[in-house]
Amino acid sequence: MPPAPDPAPGEGPVRPVSVSLHEGTIAALKARTGKRGMSAYLEALIQRQLERDRLRELIEDAEREHGPVDQTAVEAKRALLRNEAPGAADAA
Repeated sequence: MPPAPDPAPGEGPVRPVSVSLHEGTIAALKARTGKRGMSAYLEALIQRQLERDRLRELIEDAEREHGPVDQTAVEAKRALLRNEAPGAADAA
């Protein structure tokens, strides 16, 4: 039987880990989450950062394969998504 794959972020059993944080960071975290909400907050934060890291890697891979993104085309697509006329953001 092959070994089970490693769990993906957000999956698998929960286990405690030790991290070092600045006192001010801890105080701000406790104020925002309460003492019992810290783990869930940090778990969500780390998962979000891992997603961003992976997205950055995918973008870098695509740019290596296809070249850099055409910023003019990106802005035109953003204008479409906002229901704006192309170049409307420049007029403001």
